[in-house]
Amino acid sequence: MLTNNRICGLLGLAARAGKITFGTDACVSDIEKNKIKLIIIASDASERTKNNFNNFCNNNGIKIIECLTIDEISHAIGKNNKAVIGIKDVNFANEIEKIINGGEAIG
Repeated sequence: MLTNNRICGLLGLAARAGKITFGTDACVSDIEKNKIKLIIIASDASERTKNNFNNFCNNNGIKIIECLTIDEISHAIGKNNKAVIGIKDVNFANEIEKIINGGEAIG
């Protein structure tokens, strides 16, 4: 749970800094433009969405992390009903990966 809170905090910072893309269409578009460093998909997203993004990210060499719920993601970025977030900043992406892998975030 603490891990989720830390990820949500970083997502909030990234959102305020304009370093994220949210929603399936926007994320797909930015992946095609090579702007995305990491995809976070909600654990309660539809299986179809998960499969589509897993395939798309694997084909484009982008890491995908399945964590948080749609509500947690939406609350963290201040939007409604968002199941997919693309992280555009390499530093935010690295920090989120560190948290997921059990490491400490800076700060």
